[in-house]
Amino acid sequence: MREGQASQTAVMVCMARAVAHIETTVPGFSDPTAIALLAPADRARVERFRTGPPPATIRERLADKFLERRSQMMAVRTVAIDAAVREAAAPQVVILGAGFDGRAWRMPELSEAIVFEVDHPDTQREKVARAASLARVAREVRFVPVDFTKDRLDDKLAAAGHDPRQPTCWIWEGVVMYLTRAEVEATLEIIARRSAPRSRLIIAYAAPAVILPLVRLFVRRVGEPFRSVHTEAEMSALLATREFAVTRDDGLPALARRLSERAWKATRGLGHIRIVVAERAR
Repeated sequence: MREGQASQTAVMVCMARAVAHIETTVPGFSDPTAIALLAPADRARVERFRTGPPPATIRERLADKFLERRSQMMAVRTVAIDAAVREAAAPQVVILGAGFDGRAWRMPELSEAIVFEVDHPDTQREKVARAASLARVAREVRFVPVDFTKDRLDDKLAAAGHDPRQPTCWIWEGVVMYLTRAEVEATLEIIARRSAPRSRLIIAYAAPAVILPLVRLFVRRVGEPFRSVHTEAEMSALLATREFAVTRDDGLPALARRLSERAWKATRGLGHIRIVVAERAR
């Protein structure tokens, strides 16, 4: 991400959720917080997508098509992760790379949970300002600004009051692919140290696939290049060494197919996106 600016991938993800909230056919998806968490210019683009005239240029048509397909992808990913969070019913939820996530303001299942939102200070500064207009449904939200070039995640979570003796549901959504393998492993070590029995870890990660070179090119252009991919076996082994047992690991198209035909058609080429759910037994 660029110095002094919110993560552009976080912005694109939020825009996609806002579009999906308006027109998705994915059962179970709803995110009324997304539009409120966008900057005015990004909110205007979503409104133009919904009610504006048809795009006049090829570039505009491609941009709209990309946003529509991404909205289907985000709806599927969100539904899958929300379900895993509900099942966990943990008293603490830590969202690593929270971006413009709205779960603490839209999921009533978090009414007894403390939600720790971890993100870079530049992104979090904008998030805090916009979230002020929303009604919180979580018991409490604690913002944890972390610049990984200067700060220690372990220390920051401890200072925010995260209790490693209580079960935690960790959400690591769409961040792992932007980290090196060494950074992924270092963060997993911290998660393992701070996870009591019955903690749950949910990770959206990238697996090897034919489409990856194109994806890498796109995210590099917005200043947030891919740095790591993992096979299912590699991810399972990484988690096992930290005493997390995988309970499921699904590719996005398989998840989409269970939800709607339109979502599957929009995401069938995105098999590199996977969601793994793992449990800490002891």
